[in-house]
Amino acid sequence: MVTLAEVAQHAGVSASTVSYVLSGKRSISAGTRERVEQSIQQLGYHPNAGARALASSRSNIIALMIPLRTDMYVPVMMEIAIAVATSARTHGYDVLLLTGEEGPDAVRRVTGSGLADAMILMDVELDDERLPLLRGTDQPSVLIGLPADTSGLTCVDLDFGATGALCAEHLAMLGHRDIAVIGEAPAVYERHTGFAERTLDGLRSRSRELGLRVLHRPCEGGYDAMSLTLSRIFDERPGTTGFVVQNESAVEPLLALLRQQGRAVPEDVSVIAICPDQVATQASVRLTSVAIPAQEMGRHAVEHLIAKLEGHGKDEVVLLAPELTVRASTGPAAS
Repeated sequence: MVTLAEVAQHAGVSASTVSYVLSGKRSISAGTRERVEQSIQQLGYHPNAGARALASSRSNIIALMIPLRTDMYVPVMMEIAIAVATSARTHGYDVLLLTGEEGPDAVRRVTGSGLADAMILMDVELDDERLPLLRGTDQPSVLIGLPADTSGLTCVDLDFGATGALCAEHLAMLGHRDIAVIGEAPAVYERHTGFAERTLDGLRSRSRELGLRVLHRPCEGGYDAMSLTLSRIFDERPGTTGFVVQNESAVEPLLALLRQQGRAVPEDVSVIAICPDQVATQASVRLTSVAIPAQEMGRHAVEHLIAKLEGHGKDEVVLLAPELTVRASTGPAAS
């Protein structure tokens, strides 16, 4: 392992000069700084993390709190996590991944131990128990998600309210009047998870304006659960011709069950999914969909967090506009 003293000898300067170049605590001439940086690069020197943290009161670590639950679609969460880690690295930060369901205890552990310089929180609920602790600490934080009260917080998210409204508008334009929303697992709504609640609110509100009738049914996903859910939907609303699916694990079972029932997509029934593009394009019917901009969400969260760490960030809500891509699964309502 290359030492700071070896860098100093290679660059022809004192060890303290190398330290000042690394910490930025003193002004160093451009020529000397360039010589030291070249030596660091050529020798492959990496400062000791513990010593660097003691010297600067910084760990150069961002804590990412991402509870991994059985009712979540993990690939989307991990795509966001990878985007956070990649973006953080470009700014010289590493990411500490906290995947347990500790809630406020995890926030206390990070803020009280100095494990990380800042936090990004995911799986945000409307009345999230972690938020009072965030508001009570000076440690910078960003939410990927939107709680009911955003005061004193920085939040980045897809505009899920507008997403729901966009789905209703597309189906209404095609002449559909009875639509069903196949939602996330019941536990997601029981926790009042922000993205699911906001999608439903936006869809219901716009549907009322457009004269659509909406039936919402949570679903665990999987073939058996989807079969029971679909039967209930058609028992209650036999004239249902439009489906909005916000549950990736229910997509393929829904399409298979519709085929078994002799309902053609999109000739008899139209389907819109709120899901990653990969899920939409690889389904047995290429799905009209609103994409989840996972990479963009992760990148925006890191950029706002870095701005806070550098002292020029501000509390704000950043909502990414939804984009609906029309594919083969939606068409005019059957007369």
